[in-house]
Amino acid sequence: MRPTGRVLLAVSLPVLWGLAAGWWTPRGPGSTGPALASIGVSLAVGLAAGWLSRSRWAAIAAPVAYAVAVELARLRLGGPSVDRPHLSGLGVVVLLTVRGVHGALSLLPLFVGAAYGAGIARRAAGGDGRGPVLRWAGRATVGVLAAVLALVTVGVALPARTDRIPGGVAELTTVTTAGRHLGLLIRGQDPTAPVLLVAPGPPGGSEIGSVRRHLGGLERHFVVATWDRAGGPKSWSAFPPAPTLENEVADLVAVAEHLRRRFGRDRVHLLAHSGASIPGLLAAQRRPELFASYVGVGQVVSLREADASQHADTVAWARGTGRADLADRMAAQGPPPYGDIWAYEPLLANEAGAFDFDRSGNSEGAAGVVENLGVPEYTPLEKAHLLPGFIDGWDALYPRLQDVDFRTQVRQLAVPVYLVDGEHEVPGRLRLLDQWYAQLQAPRKEHVVIPGAGHRSLFQRPGPFVELMARVRAETEGANAPR
Repeated sequence: MRPTGRVLLAVSLPVLWGLAAGWWTPRGPGSTGPALASIGVSLAVGLAAGWLSRSRWAAIAAPVAYAVAVELARLRLGGPSVDRPHLSGLGVVVLLTVRGVHGALSLLPLFVGAAYGAGIARRAAGGDGRGPVLRWAGRATVGVLAAVLALVTVGVALPARTDRIPGGVAELTTVTTAGRHLGLLIRGQDPTAPVLLVAPGPPGGSEIGSVRRHLGGLERHFVVATWDRAGGPKSWSAFPPAPTLENEVADLVAVAEHLRRRFGRDRVHLLAHSGASIPGLLAAQRRPELFASYVGVGQVVSLREADASQHADTVAWARGTGRADLADRMAAQGPPPYGDIWAYEPLLANEAGAFDFDRSGNSEGAAGVVENLGVPEYTPLEKAHLLPGFIDGWDALYPRLQDVDFRTQVRQLAVPVYLVDGEHEVPGRLRLLDQWYAQLQAPRKEHVVIPGAGHRSLFQRPGPFVELMARVRAETEGANAPR
């Protein structure tokens, strides 16, 4: 092959691989199989590009060509993980955990492969023309990067696991619905116990780590199935190009039906926290025959009104605590709703400070869900995807939920309803809940306030919460008989 043809082919291979990868995994590989495939194919493409070009510059050219092709391939999508980088706290998190991780799984093996491929070709042709110092420095650099790549590969290959429960059930599994693969952790001491489906708060969210660290007591009373919403770490590939509330409701119903079949129950209990209480409540309204009870923790009533109240309270808190720059910036921005997550970032970043809770005897610390990564149920790659899944999910779905108002949309439910809040929940949310609760009709309804807790009351005060759930089981036992 002529030199020009070899160079063109050397450039074309990483471009074609980049286009394929951008179509196949636009947000980066989310599970062990695709991640290992990305490393393997990238290494092979890099070797081929380096060998064909006979040039050390292939170690730079191949990753650059690949990166440009990936970015072009995912122009069809939108969202923080695929848009141009945003220079903010959340933006840096997205950059490091999406593009950074994707780079470690593709750009690094491309570089290493191209360097070795070029070296092999040049040595076969009679040498590389460099002096001994440069030659050994280059080899040492590539050798170090190859060692880093080996460590990345081992980290990616580490499987998730969950501790066995003798005589019980303990498994990580997947539910497939509408072509999407949704991850579940299922644990319980008694496989014949009532089934509790736990739906995590934000779109793209996961609470598997939080449930494992704080709510192990539930396993004495239920078979606990903790679901990762589409885009969450164990459901990373399930995030659709244009997610909708109807997708979320359909996913929840599909998981509930799977659990009914899997454990032979007529109904399952549904525990929905925060943002998941929107699809959760709608699922309970539309498909009451699936559910023995509905437990809403930090229940949403109207995002638009709650966020406007929270904005005003946060501005007042910022002024009262000497944070004039933050107060002025938020006041100039005006109250929600906003069009993307970046505009909501001041509210999200300052909620824990503006609406603090009693931390004495608190099971979960100030960092919330971030503290719950250290469990074996997440692989290292899934841990990296925890926050970007939430950020992408919020950005895609939250602006579309602004017309939700359960005071008019859900005035009656055909299942027992238990609503749980922390004493230090955002006041505007509590006011809205009181309005909705007063008019709600249900076979049974109860509003429980957990002293000392905040928005994540079930994790912050797990003892009282587990006691409540044991009572929910006892009070609804007849609705959850085996089939």
